[in-house]
Amino acid sequence: MILALVYPIILGLDRVETASFLRFNGTFQYLTGLQSFPDPQTLRRFLIQAPESLWRHLHLVNDRLLQNFIHMPDHRSRLIFDLDSTVVTVFGHQEFAAVGYNPRYRGKRSYNPLLCIEANSSYLWDSELRAGNASTWEGSPELLDTCFVNVPSDIREIRLRADSGFGFNPVLEALEQRCIQYAIVARMTSGLRRLLPGPHYESVNSDWEMADFEHRSHGWPRARRFCVARHFVPDQEAQSTLFALGRHVYRIWVTNMNLTPAGIWHFYDDRAAMEPRGELREDFRLAKYPQSILCCERVLPGDHSSRIQSRHSIPTKLPSGILAKTDSLKTSLQTVPYPWRTYSSPEPTCIATASIIDAANSRR
Repeated sequence: MILALVYPIILGLDRVETASFLRFNGTFQYLTGLQSFPDPQTLRRFLIQAPESLWRHLHLVNDRLLQNFIHMPDHRSRLIFDLDSTVVTVFGHQEFAAVGYNPRYRGKRSYNPLLCIEANSSYLWDSELRAGNASTWEGSPELLDTCFVNVPSDIREIRLRADSGFGFNPVLEALEQRCIQYAIVARMTSGLRRLLPGPHYESVNSDWEMADFEHRSHGWPRARRFCVARHFVPDQEAQSTLFALGRHVYRIWVTNMNLTPAGIWHFYDDRAAMEPRGELREDFRLAKYPQSILCCERVLPGDHSSRIQSRHSIPTKLPSGILAKTDSLKTSLQTVPYPWRTYSSPEPTCIATASIIDAANSRR
């Protein structure tokens, strides 16, 4: 039954109902070793009645795959996490959906999931499904806890980038306790705004100049380092979307990294891969999860954030060897006529999972 859920994801079928044609595809059953394929109602019933232990076991399988794939094709010693939230609009009455910030469909119910993506591999490392009215950083410390638990032991350094929605003390404290290097866009408080004209700025190019200083924001236990870039705006230049003060526009980051201000700027700007959220929705099917049967963590007693964790983080960019097998399976299903054949000895789920991981290890 587990393989009947995994194979449609590999084939890019985004709904349980869409995979129903595999019931009559003998080629698919022959290639995968499945004697038969369950109908959509059976899959839904299986998910609804599945015990919580199934959810934990799926986590373990997913985490083990990530820990192996992250070192392909070359062994790595550093990870870069990009943290962000996005809006997923729903048209109906899905559970835990709520009206919140939604720039495209104002007033519509939505989810506001947190996403943590490993920048170099584009793997969705972890995610947390939240109600649409959740604040940007709500649930971030809990998400970071699960992210760091799944990091392979041979990773020596982790860096993190995030926008200003995560520039709150609980998030920064969680990162500093684990010695994580971070560069996060600073929240523009009144105290920080008053400091901007004071530092000694040095030119980094013909348009921008930069400086750094230490500042303790309200509620912080200590001062932290800020890096600021500013650009002079002539009268005729169009209005910028950056923060403006007088005749300058500013970009500001809070960081604990031992880089020059220009180095912080360049490091953070590589985060641009997080911006096309539409691609994330397509790759990870965020907008089409059937929430009532989602394998997820139920709302904890006393947890007023209505937090649900969703771990559909199966990588979309697999190593070349695994990807070749996936592509060949897709091609076979699309081009080969139905031979109406079945395979007599399908592999058990545990053996199939182990074979995937062993195949990955053999290519390292």
